[in-house]
Amino acid sequence: MAVAVRERGYQDSTVADVVRHARTSRRTFYEHFTSKQDCFITLLTERNKETIQQIEAAVDPHMPWRTQVRHAIEAWIRTAQDDPSITLSWIRVVPALGEDARHLQREVGETFIALIQKLTDTPEFAAAGLRPPSRQVATILFGGFRELIATTVEDGGDIGGMVEVAVETAIALIGPHP
Repeated sequence: MAVAVRERGYQDSTVADVVRHARTSRRTFYEHFTSKQDCFITLLTERNKETIQQIEAAVDPHMPWRTQVRHAIEAWIRTAQDDPSITLSWIRVVPALGEDARHLQREVGETFIALIQKLTDTPEFAAAGLRPPSRQVATILFGGFRELIATTVEDGGDIGGMVEVAVETAIALIGPHP
């Protein structure tokens, strides 16, 4: 499915494209998935799990808190850079796919929000007088970064070029306030 989406986009991809790239049969495809959308949702579920694992693995909770923020953002952007067409499909296509996709979108959003709160609940953050952001602030971080990634890909820009603004924004939102 990933190859088909990269090649033609989700909307124009067919089950025939998926089975051709997977070198399998339609029968085998339908033994595992009920539809093209089901296969796509499965792909995105796995990709999001991998992204979250990579972000978590990139952050050392014993490093200075600003370094932790940078490492988390760099890991997130790196995963988006690894497969920008899948990333863009996740952000732009999923909202139009109906209830199953909407459920996945909400579930992943909640997981990212919880991850942001978890990553900011470390001794280094506490030593700086910081608490994990509220759900609302974590939602703004998540949603804002997703939109920045999407528009950067759509405009043909380099996702890696957004690291500094993403780090600055995250620090402004979760850092110390007078």
